[in-house]
Amino acid sequence: MNLFAEMRGVVITALNEMVAEGALPSGLEFANVAVEPPRDAAHGDMATNAAMVLAKPAKSKPRDIAEVLAAKLAQDPRVTSADVAGPGFLNLKLAPSVWQTLVTCILTDGTHYGRSELGAGQKVNVEYVSANPTGPLHVGHTRGAVFGDALAALLEFAGFDVTREYYINDGGAQVDVLARSVYLRYLEAHGKKVAFEDGTYPGDYLIEVGQALKNKVGSVYVDQPEDLWLAEVRSFATDAMMDLIRADLATLGITMDTFFSEKALYGTGRIEAAIAALNAKGLIYEGVLEPPKGKVPEDWEPREQTLFKSTEHGDDVDRPIKKSDGSWTYFAPDIAYHYDKIERGYDALIDVFGADHGGYVKRMKAAVSALSDGQVPVDIKLTQLVRLFKDGAPFKMSKRAGTFVTLRDVVDQVGPDVTRFVMLTRKNDAPLDFDFDKVLEQSKDNPVFYVQYAHARVCSVLRKAREQGIAVDDATLSVPGLPFLSDSAEVALARKLADWPRLVEIAARGHEPHRIAFALYDIASDLHALWNKGNDHPELRFVQEGDSNATQAKIALARAAAVVISNGLGILGVTPVEELR
Repeated sequence: MNLFAEMRGVVITALNEMVAEGALPSGLEFANVAVEPPRDAAHGDMATNAAMVLAKPAKSKPRDIAEVLAAKLAQDPRVTSADVAGPGFLNLKLAPSVWQTLVTCILTDGTHYGRSELGAGQKVNVEYVSANPTGPLHVGHTRGAVFGDALAALLEFAGFDVTREYYINDGGAQVDVLARSVYLRYLEAHGKKVAFEDGTYPGDYLIEVGQALKNKVGSVYVDQPEDLWLAEVRSFATDAMMDLIRADLATLGITMDTFFSEKALYGTGRIEAAIAALNAKGLIYEGVLEPPKGKVPEDWEPREQTLFKSTEHGDDVDRPIKKSDGSWTYFAPDIAYHYDKIERGYDALIDVFGADHGGYVKRMKAAVSALSDGQVPVDIKLTQLVRLFKDGAPFKMSKRAGTFVTLRDVVDQVGPDVTRFVMLTRKNDAPLDFDFDKVLEQSKDNPVFYVQYAHARVCSVLRKAREQGIAVDDATLSVPGLPFLSDSAEVALARKLADWPRLVEIAARGHEPHRIAFALYDIASDLHALWNKGNDHPELRFVQEGDSNATQAKIALARAAAVVISNGLGILGVTPVEELR
């Protein structure tokens, strides 16, 4: 059930009747007609902008349209009043029976309530994390991992066919540095003294890898020239790091569908094929770029290079794909990788990058646009920095990693559920402060606790009712005929539950899973408000002594709230709790 969509259908039907009666001209487009919560809840349960958006094309005054529309909508048995406000907005108040029907539908739909057919089975590739396989995931990766995973779950909830993908950056020079770092640990495992020069990775996490390499090959590589061991050690080290990264992701409940190796693009003709596809469209040429203003990027050379005419697809400047020495730039394999995605038949692509990749957005969008002839959209989401605090001070670096705070550091401190929820309490492109003390405190200011507390409270009510012999299973609570919900606090909570399907679609369209966290906080807030009001007004308490019908009606509302909270936490990858300790 999507109550807002249903009421929008009622509005559209009324508008079509007005057209048929001559109150509106024919040929009007209703795509921008919306039914939403009013800005002020005191104005009603829903509001429509129909008169405002149709006034100009209809060559009428908004209030004139709104008054006729109001009269028609008032005839619907679910509408108790339709009032024109301001220049032509229309506020609707719904009958109490609507909220009881809503509760019944939520309990009947259960885990499916709020699910949408918005995606219509479209295939979407969500690429996230994609960290260099040179060490454990750090806190910046954590935010991108949680955001990407929640976004993938949100899109699935909204009816898309989603593939979760990790791009292994194992084709660049950083993997050679990893191999040399592991070799030093390997020598160390043989009792030799080593020094980590600038550029190598000194983290303790490589000690075990060096020992494992010793266990595998013995002393065969000790004091041998690099060309003898580099290739095998690189492969061994990369596999070890990817095992570590998979284990890191598993601590957050993240499982990828696909791991795609950059190395698989080299020497296989796949980069050449992607560039040939661009060349066939007249988008590859030999030329010299003007020196950029400000900081000079690594791939700029004051000499002739092979360039991609990315400016024809919205970029600021054309981009080098091959250096003057004939080697590929970093951009070339990324083009090939996205060409591969397009060839796999995805209808849309989403890339989740760290904030330091902001300069990559336009060129990547240009490449996808060119390769797909504009048919495959790509949305690139940047996740901003996470600032860690503990005991009122910035959280210090991890000894194990050597240079950064790891994902494991965070999860070990607060657990996966808290980590995931907190990472989604800000929009992805806004900085996020993660205070280890505050995210564990039990207060309204801690959104994780506040939402989990709401779910746990409902579970405690259910237990209390069962102890009194009252049936509170969903099948019983969803039977029509229970007393109507009419108190303002009950209606406020019901309104939030009614808005859930609409919010899911808004979040899915905008690729904004943080909206789910916000919605859950609002639902929890209204549930707590109703609970607190019951402390002063016994008739509002969920358990009504001696009145099982009233108890079931009120518990049905609470249970419906718990269903929505559970569904939302499922999207966020957070386990709802039944009892707080």
